[in-house]
Amino acid sequence: MEKNQAVGLVIISVLLIVYMTFFAPKAPPKPAQEQQTTTASTNFSTIITPATIPDSVRAKTLGEFGALAQGTAQEVILENKNLRITLSNKGGKVDEVLLKNYKTWDKKPLILFDKVSSYADITFLTNSGKAIRLSDLYFKAQPVTNQNGAQVLAFSAEVGAGQSINQTYTLASDGFTLDYKVNFKGLNQIVANKPLTFNWNDRLKKTEFDLKQNRDHSRLNVMMAEDDFDYLVGKANETDTKKLETPIKWVSNKQNFFSAAIIAKNTFASGDLKVSFNQADTTEVKTFATTLAIPVNDVLGNGGEFTYFFGPNDFTVLKQLPFDFERNLELGWGIFSYVNKLLIIPVFHFLERFISSYGIIIVLLVLFIKTLLFPLTYKSYLSMAKMRVLKPEIDAIKEKNDGDMQKTQSETMKLYSEVGVNPMSGCIPVVLSIPVLFALFNFFPNSIELRQEPFLWAQDLSTYDVFARLPFTIPFYGNHVSMFTLLMTASTILYTWSNNQVNTSIQGPMKFYSYLMPLVFLFVVNSLPAGLSFYYFVANIITFGQQELIKRFVDEDKIREKLISNKEKNKNKQPGGFQKRLQEAMKAASEREAQQKKGSKK
Repeated sequence: MEKNQAVGLVIISVLLIVYMTFFAPKAPPKPAQEQQTTTASTNFSTIITPATIPDSVRAKTLGEFGALAQGTAQEVILENKNLRITLSNKGGKVDEVLLKNYKTWDKKPLILFDKVSSYADITFLTNSGKAIRLSDLYFKAQPVTNQNGAQVLAFSAEVGAGQSINQTYTLASDGFTLDYKVNFKGLNQIVANKPLTFNWNDRLKKTEFDLKQNRDHSRLNVMMAEDDFDYLVGKANETDTKKLETPIKWVSNKQNFFSAAIIAKNTFASGDLKVSFNQADTTEVKTFATTLAIPVNDVLGNGGEFTYFFGPNDFTVLKQLPFDFERNLELGWGIFSYVNKLLIIPVFHFLERFISSYGIIIVLLVLFIKTLLFPLTYKSYLSMAKMRVLKPEIDAIKEKNDGDMQKTQSETMKLYSEVGVNPMSGCIPVVLSIPVLFALFNFFPNSIELRQEPFLWAQDLSTYDVFARLPFTIPFYGNHVSMFTLLMTASTILYTWSNNQVNTSIQGPMKFYSYLMPLVFLFVVNSLPAGLSFYYFVANIITFGQQELIKRFVDEDKIREKLISNKEKNKNKQPGGFQKRLQEAMKAASEREAQQKKGSKK
């Protein structure tokens, strides 16, 4: 491995560790209790549910709406190809959402939302100062109708003559969205001119094998009307909060692979967000508490219109929703996100159409990307070959100047200029490949396509493979052995050793660091998805093969002849561009050092 390549490898590794340390999702908190509520447990993370008060007692406190506080709770079900949604006439709200085509990690039905773990309600104020919750009222469920292939369910609560609260749910025959409309008819003189409050408390269910990974990728996402995207992750046993005074387009309770979200057709006026979790509670992922303000004129007018999303974090699904909802999926920031959206995901989905094994798909994805980056690999190897040819002359310069680093660097740069070699050209291909490296680092942990997909000994490519379970925990490594990670590490060390045999310029500390980085990655990747470590393992093997192939076509004797020819032609040529500026900088530094030595002697 050339010195410049080794430096590039160190830089990549450091960037990766920095990225994981400072940009990976942090840990989470707990929602504060609201007035007139009771909690399901005494843990840090609790679900806030309405206080249990008899209907007859509650009716006396609701004024004009008292007659609606008594009734019998009944369930109504809406169902399509993907969702089975249970709604209740008490409150006219969603009680449960089942994702029909997915299972939890332990093969149980994947219920994303239910009335035990989640609670959603709308509260409004009357002109007499009473706070009325829709969950306190009983609605009359109209028969489910079919309109243009969609199921439509209407709930109505008659307050008086020409006065009613109406809620309508529409579920299309396909997809993961539930349209919702709430309209207050003839209630302008009763309802106060203040925003309604949408309260949503969601204690996320454990759906994945690796609780830590599930927590790390669970966050409360919010999109403001100004296209400003933000999120909360939180810290263990603490509450992380965010108060938003600007209009909001949507809020999403995002897990690793699934989300429950509400999207406003117009906007929510403002919002309060809270995130928490109890580190010791292995049944809980996180708890999200959201309070959103609904403009009263939306509800008193033609009705406030919203869309619920209950579904997978699949890019092809999310991008069909409005207001940049695909940002709910973690694909990296900046250029890394675009590499995933424009390159990795399209190729991955194209291969899915023809191949059922996701292990084979990963192999083909590696082949595609390595072929795409082959010109950079070739250029990097060519630069290494040129540096190997120049090594005897560079060693002679070092020996001649015997410890004078600045003079050595100056003469070395002059040599590079004469023979037409750019010492940075070996690093440039590595730098250009970094966007792909980080894009894949975001793609694999968030790819629902790999969820519960087995390959070889790995039961699930979306989480780490457990080849052996340790009876103890190794700090930063874990209590399991991932065979794909071991293969990745071994292939990297082998590849490094092979390069070091060819490149004798790597000595001392640089040689040590070239072997240290694979060991660092052993600890970094051990608890990451098996699909990611398998990708890197295959990539190492293919890169090794590419370099062996390139060796057969790169004649170092011809390179030497070319460099000698360049040296003859350019021996009187002045360096330009980057090399000229570098020489000038080194010359200035040398003069300053000489002046400092001269001053110290005086």
